[in-house]
Amino acid sequence: MDLDQLQNQVGEWLSGAGPDSDIVISSRIRLARNVAGFRFHSRATPREKMDLERHINKKLEQAETTKPLKYFELQDLSSIDRQFLVERHLISREHAFGKGPRGVSISSDENLSIMVNEEDHLRIQGLRSGFQLRDNWEEVNQLDSAIEQQLDYSYSPKFGYLTICPTNVGTGLRASVMLHLPALVMTQQIEKVFQAVSKINLAVRGLYGEGTKASGDFYQISNQQTLGKSEEEIIQNIESVIPQIVKFERTVRETLLENKREIIEDKACRAQAMLRSARIINSEEAMDLLSVVRLGVNLNLIPDLKVQTINELFILSQPAHLQKIETKELNASQRDVTRATLIRDRLKKST
Repeated sequence: MDLDQLQNQVGEWLSGAGPDSDIVISSRIRLARNVAGFRFHSRATPREKMDLERHINKKLEQAETTKPLKYFELQDLSSIDRQFLVERHLISREHAFGKGPRGVSISSDENLSIMVNEEDHLRIQGLRSGFQLRDNWEEVNQLDSAIEQQLDYSYSPKFGYLTICPTNVGTGLRASVMLHLPALVMTQQIEKVFQAVSKINLAVRGLYGEGTKASGDFYQISNQQTLGKSEEEIIQNIESVIPQIVKFERTVRETLLENKREIIEDKACRAQAMLRSARIINSEEAMDLLSVVRLGVNLNLIPDLKVQTINELFILSQPAHLQKIETKELNASQRDVTRATLIRDRLKKST
């Protein structure tokens, strides 16, 4: 497996096949781990980071994982390839453009990835389509156990797993769900969701996690606390609130369809028409239009399109993907032209 193979496939988490996938795009589990005997990155020298990366890479090769993993050394990849991995949610922005020896192991279906030498020594991640936090956790937990057979984690009987950021100490678990909430945005009721989740110590972030803004009506909801809570409690907390948000979005969609069908249908069809005819389109406009079209498809107002096609376009129309498709660097203006062409061609083929 290489990055070109990833480019020519769609990860399982984008398939739209999981539970509640009309609203829940994906579920993610991420574990922060550090290796005993090595200093945290905030204190480690470049040489120590190099030794650690080699040590972890060797141990990952020896781990009896349920799926084969392919390791990529990020310092050997181009900036476009690193951004490509960010766009596919396989590594963080900080990991992509950090300094020093660092890497990532990826399963061929893109459900699993292990970031090496990110903020912590390891960030173990699982992605699944739709609302599958528990199944996702079971797979990540198995992977974590396999790795722990090879590596001695930094662990305190009192505090749990030790991490650089105090908010990750304890289980080291971040569970998040990516939601598509266009109806709540249209009706200006999204703030109700923000207020409700903040009361139970959950955070709302943008498409690419912490520090990013919402784009295309996508929002990530995740836990903020790990210390003093078990993995089961963290997952249960999120599982208790996500169905309510899904129900809220569906209710608003049904109300819009009942009371403002012509307006919603017009918005969706106009968005589809613009995407089918545009010769120049930037990332933000493409995301907004694709969001409206996706709503139209899920409400059966645009019967000749598949949700999977729209899901793919959200990723394929991102800057690094466009440049990998064209096999060359493109400036912003060139990307806007290429993006429009890609979207037109994909929508034409899907009908």
